[in-house]
Amino acid sequence: MNTHIGCSATRFTALLPATPRGARQARLLAVGQAVAWGLDGEPVGMVVGELAANAVTHGRVPGRVPGRDFRVVLGLAGRVLRIEVVDARGDRIPCPRDADPGSEGGRGLVLVAALADRWGVEEGVTPCKAVWAELDLPGDRREP
Repeated sequence: MNTHIGCSATRFTALLPATPRGARQARLLAVGQAVAWGLDGEPVGMVVGELAANAVTHGRVPGRVPGRDFRVVLGLAGRVLRIEVVDARGDRIPCPRDADPGSEGGRGLVLVAALADRWGVEEGVTPCKAVWAELDLPGDRREP
């Protein structure tokens, strides 16, 4: 597995393969970084886990094409943590939907909307898109 990770005091990035294993690794890396910044890793892990799973399921290009992996970006600015998951399917814009009561999937964006203070989708450099979520942090936290 070819993973590229970058980190500074307020920004973390990881390029991961668009596979279920890559989605799990994205969640674990994001939780670890959140904890290193002194944040609660649970909501970060849940949001990243859902967005990464969507990138793998709906945002990947069929076949393993170099440069078609997904990127996780965490950015800490003041009292806001921004989470972005960038994939190579800008033509597939996600939206929350009502899942069938018996289905195993289809609730990821509903969960993201419940956990995040804001979320959305931005077009990136063709063919990419970024699905993002922002979490407002408590006012008494210390800067990393």
